[in-house]
Amino acid sequence: MASYSDLLKTPGVARIIAAQLTARFPSGMLSLAFLLHVERETGSYGAAGLVLAATSIGQAVAGPMTSRLMGRFGMRPVLITTLVICATAVIAVGVLPLTVPLYMIVGLVAGLATPPVQPAVRTIYPKMVNSRQLTPLFSLDASAQEIIWVVGPVVTTFVSTQIGTVWGILLAAALMVVGGVWFISSPELGRVRIPRSKRRFGVVLGRPPVLLATVVGFLLVGACAAIEAGVVAVFGHDGAEAGIVLAIFALGSLAGGLGLGHVPIGPWSTARRMLIVFVGTALAALAMEFWWLAATLFIAGIGIAPALAVLFAIVSASVKFSDTAEAYGWVGTGQLIGAAMGSALAGFLIDGVGAQGAFWAAGALALIGVLVPAFASRWHPDLRGRDASPIPDTEPVPITPS
Repeated sequence: MASYSDLLKTPGVARIIAAQLTARFPSGMLSLAFLLHVERETGSYGAAGLVLAATSIGQAVAGPMTSRLMGRFGMRPVLITTLVICATAVIAVGVLPLTVPLYMIVGLVAGLATPPVQPAVRTIYPKMVNSRQLTPLFSLDASAQEIIWVVGPVVTTFVSTQIGTVWGILLAAALMVVGGVWFISSPELGRVRIPRSKRRFGVVLGRPPVLLATVVGFLLVGACAAIEAGVVAVFGHDGAEAGIVLAIFALGSLAGGLGLGHVPIGPWSTARRMLIVFVGTALAALAMEFWWLAATLFIAGIGIAPALAVLFAIVSASVKFSDTAEAYGWVGTGQLIGAAMGSALAGFLIDGVGAQGAFWAAGALALIGVLVPAFASRWHPDLRGRDASPIPDTEPVPITPS
């Protein structure tokens, strides 16, 4: 814990973590908020799944592109433009009386304009701390991200079920605007300039660690989203049990992130952490009882933040600084698509076979999330004793013989 204390004392670190956490918090709210709202308006989880799929398509297209644009136009112009468009589209989903096709169109726009906060902050981190502090910072950030993906749905569930689904969406939009303005106004955004990448768009995804982090992030967050939808389906819209179970899920992730944040990262680290998630999820699928789900999802949560910390670190250590924003854009896109598609898949299974189907989907995604890094361990960077900072952008310097 001493290293985390030292990190938070580093000038600007606590502020930038808080700002980016607030700005990104709606990412963990909107999938479930859209699911609850559209299902309530249309009476169908399947229709809600179509809206989430449209949103995920927009995110898939925009994530790496808007991240790369930050190297061309600067971080602030890109973040401001996307924030305005995305917040407007999110509010429209909540307050306008739309048909399912119109919900899908507006959701697509919201996805296309998702602000690239995650790539921006991950690019800034190596410039704020020394190499010794970078891996603990990724671990701390991963724990914070679990607040987004797990606590976000808890907040959404409480607000949407106790007040109304419209207010769940409006709360997400308000946090998006407040956090976005706070993050954009941070001095660090003016101090760090992302060099324009000299490589073609998409080439960085061909690097095995980036591809591995993108695929595993998709599977991990997809499993979490399916679990969240399943918990809501088990306990219904009107009780507090769903929020309590999801809060316990969050506590497991936070405990895992802080407790395992200093474990050295080797070739099998991602597979081992995903195995914890799978075991907890598979056990959860056995019984739809409150205390059973609370206990087993706490176990599943222990692996989430440590797995994300490994993914962030292997990307950072494997690409040049000019490519970090785009690389994290691909990773973020994988996670966002995973959240939307996990909710959508769970929604269709809930309609077809009941709440337990969502946990089957989550277990399948988590199992694949174990197998992929296990088979790809030969391409997984071994960071034991190594610096996780990005590769410096260098050019050959001609030397004239004397």
